[in-house]
Amino acid sequence: MGASKIDNFTPAQIHLAMYAKALGHPARIAIVQYLAQHQGSLCGEIVNAIPLSQSTISQHLKELRNAGLIKGDVDGPSVHYSIDEKIWSRAKRALGYLFENCDPANTLNRFPEPKSMNV
Repeated sequence: MGASKIDNFTPAQIHLAMYAKALGHPARIAIVQYLAQHQGSLCGEIVNAIPLSQSTISQHLKELRNAGLIKGDVDGPSVHYSIDEKIWSRAKRALGYLFENCDPANTLNRFPEPKSMNV
C-alpha cells in the first residue's frame, strides 16, 4: 500500500496544520478566549456566552479537543472544559516559530524542507 500524502511532511508541519485548522473558525477563537478567562466551564456556560446553539458549540469543542488544545474533565454527567496548558504551550511555540521564521522579508528563512514533495 502506498504512503499517505501526509507522510511527506514533518511531524512539526503536521501538528502546526492541526492547530491552525482547529483555530481556523471565529467561533473556536471565541471559545478559546472564553476558556482562557473561565477555566473549568460547562458547555452550557459557553453557550450562554457565545451566541450559537448548543449543538454548534459542541461541534466546535470537539474540534478543539481533537487538536488537543482543550480538554474535557468529566464530573458525573457534566464535562468541564479548559485549555490544555501543555498542548497550548506547544501550539503557541509552533505558531510563533512559523511567524518568526517564515518572513518574506527574511531571505534566510529557517524551515526544514518537507520529507518529500512527491504528492
